[in-house]
Amino acid sequence: MTALPLVFDAPRRGMPPRHLADLTREEARAAVTELGQPAFRADQLARHFYRGVTDPAQMTDVPADARHALSEALLPGLLTVVRHQTADDGRTRKTLWRLHDGALVESVLMRYPDRATVCISSQAGCGMACPFCATGQQGLTRNLSAAEIIGQAVAAAAAMANGEIDGGPGRLSNVVFMGMGEPLANYARVRKTLDALLTPAPHGLGLSQRSVTVSTVGLVPAIRRLTDEGRNVTLAVSLHAPDDELRDTLVPINTRWKVGEVIDAADAYARKTGRRYSIEYALIRDVNDQPFRADLLGKLLAGKLAHVNLIPLNPTPGSKWDASPLPAQREFVARLRAAGVATTVRDTRGQDIDGACGQLAASDSVSPPSVSLPMPSVEPPTELGAEGDE
Repeated sequence: MTALPLVFDAPRRGMPPRHLADLTREEARAAVTELGQPAFRADQLARHFYRGVTDPAQMTDVPADARHALSEALLPGLLTVVRHQTADDGRTRKTLWRLHDGALVESVLMRYPDRATVCISSQAGCGMACPFCATGQQGLTRNLSAAEIIGQAVAAAAAMANGEIDGGPGRLSNVVFMGMGEPLANYARVRKTLDALLTPAPHGLGLSQRSVTVSTVGLVPAIRRLTDEGRNVTLAVSLHAPDDELRDTLVPINTRWKVGEVIDAADAYARKTGRRYSIEYALIRDVNDQPFRADLLGKLLAGKLAHVNLIPLNPTPGSKWDASPLPAQREFVARLRAAGVATTVRDTRGQDIDGACGQLAASDSVSPPSVSLPMPSVEPPTELGAEGDE
């Protein structure tokens, strides 16, 4: 099993230059004043940034002789498009971004009849080492800055507004932190990003809390911190196994915070916010899709303010693992629903461009690197009693 770091914050390798989105409003106004401009110019810059304006020449409410200096100082280009790939008849677009230090990350914009969702990355790579996830097999390069994370959502909002996605102009309605990285391992910057997403224009994107989802593999202290800080965004827990024996293998962080601790933290979040949390569960053929594991998961979640989102495993090159067959998926769903647990199967988008859940590898070649994975034990857990208690 891959060893996990004792500290989850990535090295500050190549952190980007200062950006308006990394600053508080007061800090931005002070920075503008230091550049010899009135403080309100910071508000003008914010309005342009959150509208996706990148060309100083388009910032016509800022004096022409100040635009370049202000943009250079507070709106440096942090994300450069390497390529776009489209799928689903143009309704899904994956973007590979190159950061200022050469690191690569990906985001995926998905348009549906009633909404448009962007899946954004919070880290370059990931340190959680989940063996069925292409990102997890890369290791962690570094945390993204708040501006780098926010910039992905701003670019998606601009793409929708400009009609770049099939269907004509529209608006970005949802943001999910389900791209590359473990969001709660980059807590401070993700928290600042949440503020920007939820703050009304011109100082943010003005999304509702219900339209923003933060995913985690189960960093219990960070879940508790998010609970204490009072945001009501949707919490998604990537569980993937109901028992510690298997989850220790599939989600190595489970060796630190066990299934029971993770669910307890999610329950506390639900009590505080009144919001149902989501359990993300990748269905892997003959690994975690057995009927007895569906029953264990049902017992674990029965009566809780939780919803199970089943995700047939998306393939990654070189992996020996595959999605559960349809009969196994249907039985898993039936057993969970029989236990009274709300359950859905995710509509997979972008699989043919390696843009689906678990496929983001941020390779500058068309195909992500191969991964050869061991098969874990699939025997029933030996340390669980009749009621599934430890």
